[in-house]
Amino acid sequence: MRYLCPAPKGAGQYLGTSVRGKALAVPTVTLADALWQRGDVGWMTTPHEQRARAVYQACPFWAADTGCFANPQAFTLEGYLAWLAAAGAFRDKCLFATAPDRVGDWPTTWALAAPVLPRIRALGYPAALVAQDGCEVLPDPALWDVLFVGGTTRWKLTAGPALVRQAKRAGKWTHCGRVNSLRRLVACQLAGYDSADGTCLTRNPPQYIVEIGRWLDHLRRQPPLLVPD
Repeated sequence: MRYLCPAPKGAGQYLGTSVRGKALAVPTVTLADALWQRGDVGWMTTPHEQRARAVYQACPFWAADTGCFANPQAFTLEGYLAWLAAAGAFRDKCLFATAPDRVGDWPTTWALAAPVLPRIRALGYPAALVAQDGCEVLPDPALWDVLFVGGTTRWKLTAGPALVRQAKRAGKWTHCGRVNSLRRLVACQLAGYDSADGTCLTRNPPQYIVEIGRWLDHLRRQPPLLVPD
């Protein structure tokens, strides 16, 4: 399982921090040491997060999201594609770039995504289709490279695993959005996802720099038993 999160702002170094009254396992935590150097934590970014080339260089992998969910008014297709083109030197490290979507609305999402998926591919990125509420049968797998399961929380938890199985039968990478706890990450691994992302790191970097690593270590030590299809 791989996990993606935003890069925390600031120097990224935290001294003598405690979580819930207990000292952190590592007294001095730096972003590069605790996350990027793990190899299984990468950077999820959008055109709205303008960061230096050093972040692209430091992270082991990254993924591009349109930012439609957090800031739909600021999204422009041409701006998004221009941003992807500008990051082309680092596309070999990119897991996927999402096509536009509409939260909770699959028909509109597919209408938005269908013409953009080939344009993302033309820039050299794996094109991710974001599934939303109402998607039951995935479009032709030849049209997209990665399945990103978005949508409302209830729909994602109930309908997502069946979509993952469809995508896996087509040999596709699968990703789950908005995963901010160990419990949800375990559910993702049970469902067969390859990766997930969350924004918890932005709420409390000192806590979650450590906790994200603990979540992934827990999955490695005690991998959930997969339920047969």
